[in-house]
Amino acid sequence: MDGTTGEILHHYDTRDEPGERLLVRCRNRRATICPACSRLHAGDTYHLVRAGLLGGKNVPDAVRHRPRLFVTLTAPSFGAVHRSSEACRPRRDGGTCEHGRPLGCGLVHTPDEPSVGQPLCPDCYDYTAHVLWHAHASKLWDRFVIDVRRRLASSVGLVQSRFARHARLSFARVAEYQSRAAVHVHAVVRLDGPTGPGDEPPAWGTSEMLIDAVRASARRVLVRTAYSPAVGELRLRWGAQIDARPLRIDGEGPDDDAVAAYVAKYVTKGASDIGAGTDYRLSSRGDIESAPVSEHVRSLMRTCWRLGGLPEYEPLRLRAWVHTLGYRGHILTKSRAYSTTYAALRAERALHQGHTDFPDAITERHWRYVGSGHTPGAALIAAGIADDLAESRRLALVTMEEGEWRR
Repeated sequence: MDGTTGEILHHYDTRDEPGERLLVRCRNRRATICPACSRLHAGDTYHLVRAGLLGGKNVPDAVRHRPRLFVTLTAPSFGAVHRSSEACRPRRDGGTCEHGRPLGCGLVHTPDEPSVGQPLCPDCYDYTAHVLWHAHASKLWDRFVIDVRRRLASSVGLVQSRFARHARLSFARVAEYQSRAAVHVHAVVRLDGPTGPGDEPPAWGTSEMLIDAVRASARRVLVRTAYSPAVGELRLRWGAQIDARPLRIDGEGPDDDAVAAYVAKYVTKGASDIGAGTDYRLSSRGDIESAPVSEHVRSLMRTCWRLGGLPEYEPLRLRAWVHTLGYRGHILTKSRAYSTTYAALRAERALHQGHTDFPDAITERHWRYVGSGHTPGAALIAAGIADDLAESRRLALVTMEEGEWRR
């Protein structure tokens, strides 16, 4: 209503809605839970990452000429697993482990074969280190970023505490489960001036220097676990496979749009997409035994539950994160100055759709939560609408590929 005159400017009542209920988005990012919301979330992620690479969304276009890398960091090895390649793990001398199982595998596995990612010997596999690495992966990333800043400062003779006066390191990173159910990280890393994307980096800031700092830090940083009488103290590091490539400038390196689309694709995937966990919490041992996962993942869940009962690991809340195999980090994280935010993108979409309040008006609201999900009849209608939208998108892509698209 008008704040001065009290005149009603707009009125809405759910009594005019089917079932007298207003349906709102669940905003779940997982495609297995809600395809519609996950597609919207992927679009927001694409624009969030792309803005940090090419500009836009209040980020200057000059960022496309800054030193920028696409970095991949993997988990270390916790034991030999089957892999899809020309030959899985060929061994001339054969041999068996102490548990009597073969040390190698000469078969050729397809990528979708169930055995891919499963350990050659479950008894040799270090499930404890795997779970604890997941629980400390976010801390390992934080220390990696700090060490990159320190190495950049040291390489040009700066006091490490004064690095922020000369440059700023910005990033956006996404976590992805590998077929062996271990998380690895893809990140876009950018070097700016001290005030962020609107400031040019110092002359010494080059892609080559940034690559050297990333590789050195990834090999150096470690996190020590709390001491446990049952486990001891573990030293956790990144895996040996480290990839740091400069993003394309004038035709060299990966394509910026492709990188943004790659990150957006993985942000909608949950642990259940590749069988590396579930998209819902597990609250008992019985839930673990009945979960639709492989025996390898079930062993990781059992280890999570067992370690979660030890007092020294209580801060890690392993039992609360059994469904993600102990990994507690967000799927996507970014530094503050990298680009825009999800909140800004959603506000921009609301403004575009006209979902804004009138200026200088008073809004009175009364909402009550009545439930989640569709009724059986509404579910059929929603499924039909979703199929129609998917078919429309497919036909639009076909038309564009055939060169018949017209604005």
